[in-house]
Amino acid sequence: MAKQSTIDLLPPEIKAELQAWLQDPRITQLEATGRANSLLAAMGLPERVTKSSVNRYAVKMEEVGQKLRQSREVAQMYIAQVGAAPQGQTGLLINEMLRSMAFELSLKLQDADVEDPESMSATIDQIKNLSLTMQRLEQSATINVKREDDIRRQERERAANEVSRIAKKGGLTSDTVQEIRRQILGIAA
Repeated sequence: MAKQSTIDLLPPEIKAELQAWLQDPRITQLEATGRANSLLAAMGLPERVTKSSVNRYAVKMEEVGQKLRQSREVAQMYIAQVGAAPQGQTGLLINEMLRSMAFELSLKLQDADVEDPESMSATIDQIKNLSLTMQRLEQSATINVKREDDIRRQERERAANEVSRIAKKGGLTSDTVQEIRRQILGIAA
């Protein structure tokens, strides 16, 4: 099992401060290292962080941040393309994205020298859970679309009945009333 980083072993409040310092362009990694060690000393803790551990952590944070930025850009691109498309199309898009992720993961698994089977298992579990979540979201979206269609159909029925009642009172012929009804309900003659 891989050894835990000294940064991961820091008390949460010091780790949070370190993260903030690393995100501040006015503070160098060397200064962030010094500040973290000063806080550790002030708290009476024997742990210290090294410049290299802070650098590795900063690089890792930047990689994660870059992946998040790329994910947001891709999502915005897809949203711009799909726009206000029906839920079914959005669901198809998400399913295609999940298929791509699963394919990429399977390629990585084939090529990888799996040093940490636990992390690989966790990754596979995350994709499985994500797929299940997406399936449930798509089912919910389908139910919502059906519900909206049903509400619209019921409203058209109510309107057609009301128009028929008023038209009959107004003396329209039965054929005219039926034609108005068909038009409201969207029924072909």
